[in-house]
Amino acid sequence: MKEDEAAARRSKILLAARWCFLHFGFAKTSFEDIAKRANLSRTLIYRVFKDKEDIFRAVFADWLVSRHPLAKQAVTAPGSPYERLVDVCRVMVLEPWSDMVGAPMGSEFFDACERIDPDIDAQHRKVALECVATILGDEEKADVFLLSLDGLLADQPTVAVLERRLRILAEQFVPPAKKKGTRA
Repeated sequence: MKEDEAAARRSKILLAARWCFLHFGFAKTSFEDIAKRANLSRTLIYRVFKDKEDIFRAVFADWLVSRHPLAKQAVTAPGSPYERLVDVCRVMVLEPWSDMVGAPMGSEFFDACERIDPDIDAQHRKVALECVATILGDEEKADVFLLSLDGLLADQPTVAVLERRLRILAEQFVPPAKKKGTRA
């Protein structure tokens, strides 16, 4: 099998598995569920992944860790510190949240990852801290910002509500630039 076919199959499995984990939860998702969703045989899935935890780790890494380069680009992109901070949060939090918020088992997703592979979760948090600290110029402020951001998720808000909250929070750390022609 060609490399691009193998990559396409792996991607199809990960997408199907993410849907299953978000809708059925880790404990209730089976290889059979993933195989049906991916329209593949269980045997093919076992050729790519050794067990359900292996798939879960790969789903989490593919879904979140793959965002790290985009977040790092947002840090150095043109724009005010406020705009860059919001962009980093959009990539690292808002977009993944939009996948999770409506799913029946979405709230379990991060908890399961912390349990199954705390290194991936720690890596994601480390990159988020580095990105925010670069923008804010202070690691301690960045830590407070990220802890506050975590708190914004506590009541499982809609994506629109989370985005408004995120902008309010970002304004407290780096006020948005005044538009030309407005008075202070």
